[in-house]
Amino acid sequence: MIRVLIAEDMHLIRGALVALLSLEDDMEVVAELDRGDEIVATALRTRPDVAVLDIDLPGLDGLSAAEQLHEQLPECRALVLTGLGQPGNLLRALKVHVRGFIVKDAPADTLADGIRRVAAGERVIDPDLVAAALETGSTPLTARETDVLRAAGDGITTEQIAARLALSPATVRNYLSNAITKVGARNRIDAIRIAHDAGWL
Repeated sequence: MIRVLIAEDMHLIRGALVALLSLEDDMEVVAELDRGDEIVATALRTRPDVAVLDIDLPGLDGLSAAEQLHEQLPECRALVLTGLGQPGNLLRALKVHVRGFIVKDAPADTLADGIRRVAAGERVIDPDLVAAALETGSTPLTARETDVLRAAGDGITTEQIAARLALSPATVRNYLSNAITKVGARNRIDAIRIAHDAGWL
């Protein structure tokens, strides 16, 4: 019996996933939760074989949770089920030892098959996403440039970004200028769009 943990903040989707996997004779959903910062503690308590994780979760994103899960419970393999299929997210997932990466619009039987294969030690990655990730490459942004661009994406001013990140406004402008140049954007808004679409934010 494959023990499965599900982390998904959308109640209807989570309920549908539990119902879907409950139909499988060889699977048992041992935990379901709606926050990323509860994944590791729940997994340590329930000992799942596979953790099915959304990326966009409150408290802690699913990829950061997958990294912590690998460190603290390496025998539990993470499978990301997400609507955020950007290449940057896939590259980050691979770096944090995620074993499966499936987008939510995949056929229904893809998830159960993916869980079985991940539990058996295989990697389950959509080949089209791998090709897109290789084409896009990893982020050209530094961690600080990413922080600044992400903050700019909230629509706040340079001064507000500076206050949030404990930087001077001049430093924020430098980071933004560097980020715009690195991603080949025309301006700040264009840089945010490009970085977001690539999964770098």
